[in-house]
Amino acid sequence: MERLIKSGRGWRIGWNPTVAQFKGLVGTDDWSLELTEAEFNDFCRLLSQLVDAIATMQAELMNEEAIAIEVESDLLWLEAEGYSHAYSLHLILLTGRRGEGSWQADAVPQLWQAVQTIRVF
Repeated sequence: MERLIKSGRGWRIGWNPTVAQFKGLVGTDDWSLELTEAEFNDFCRLLSQLVDAIATMQAELMNEEAIAIEVESDLLWLEAEGYSHAYSLHLILLTGRRGEGSWQADAVPQLWQAVQTIRVF
């Protein structure tokens, strides 16, 4: 697989297996973080867990009922906050160089769709 970058309004994600250390990229139009392979894999896995958890909870929640769900690994922390049909994401790197960023609710569905096509694990 060669270098791949996908982006849309308010989101960006990329993968470059040919570089030594920072193979992954996540961000928006205003910020970006390069991620190690392990961090990128954790980001994809944790986002999948959040999406699955929200889908499972959706039947139990009223449309106006807000949610906040956190997941984390040793490398990063990810939170979804909002409503089951529209939620923002917040990311914090927990090791090494540290960093954080967030995505608005309107960008999350396209980001999730891109993650499913670019995931490397």
